[in-house]
Amino acid sequence: MAQFAEYIKSIEIDSLWSGRRHVKWDLRPDVNILSGVNGVGKSTILNRVVRTLISAKSLADIDRLGVKLQFAPEGADAVRYDVIRSFDRPFVQSEVVERVVDMQLNSELDLQLYQLQRRYLDYQVNASNRIVQLFTSNAPDAQQQAQEIAREKSHFQDVVDSLFQETAKQIDRQSNEIAFLQMGERLLPYKLSSGEKQMLIILLTALVQNNEPYVMFMDEPEISLHIDWQKKLVGLVRDLNPNAQIILTTHSPAVIMDGWMDCVTDVEDIVTN
Repeated sequence: MAQFAEYIKSIEIDSLWSGRRHVKWDLRPDVNILSGVNGVGKSTILNRVVRTLISAKSLADIDRLGVKLQFAPEGADAVRYDVIRSFDRPFVQSEVVERVVDMQLNSELDLQLYQLQRRYLDYQVNASNRIVQLFTSNAPDAQQQAQEIAREKSHFQDVVDSLFQETAKQIDRQSNEIAFLQMGERLLPYKLSSGEKQMLIILLTALVQNNEPYVMFMDEPEISLHIDWQKKLVGLVRDLNPNAQIILTTHSPAVIMDGWMDCVTDVEDIVTN
């Protein structure tokens, strides 16, 4: 059985761009922001790690694929992770037919939301089971712990409502799936703007991680986000899952303005020829 890590301690890539460059990046357990000019390799580094994690079946496989990951604590051989895709590429018709059933899905962001809806339902079932287990265990603080579990979901809903208040959108709290109410109309998330979809995907991903240690990879997550949302982004993710390790690339100064300057690493500082 896999022993899951709490976070990735370091990333080492033997050869970037046909062997011309070597990467060694020591990571923080909480927030890691990779910066640099266009073409320097930010997205290449991130995507190389993600592709390796997707392809590898073990820690030994990761090493063989030219990427070395050091996990914390020592002895861990796997890591839970999520990848946030920011680009809202439309589907061509053949992709819609082959990949989705619901014809409301027209883009990559729609597909991510569709998949997250299913995880959101699982999250709610898991939360209900945890509450039942608490009361059947007769723990002296069962009621308090149950309230904390229930508060996680309502806090997420409050955060989203606050972000979307200027357009009068509110989460439909009577629904088991993510849906919105706007001036008497019920909207599924596929009807949101690209920026709204993007922010909802990021926050919903953090919620359904269930406060477990996860690595969240985000490649330029600020695309389509209003500057105020860019400033709040990292803090909101950490609020919804304090155990998440964030690894992201960005061009936006706004992403680091809310106290994350010390978490920034320049690509040139971790790459040698």
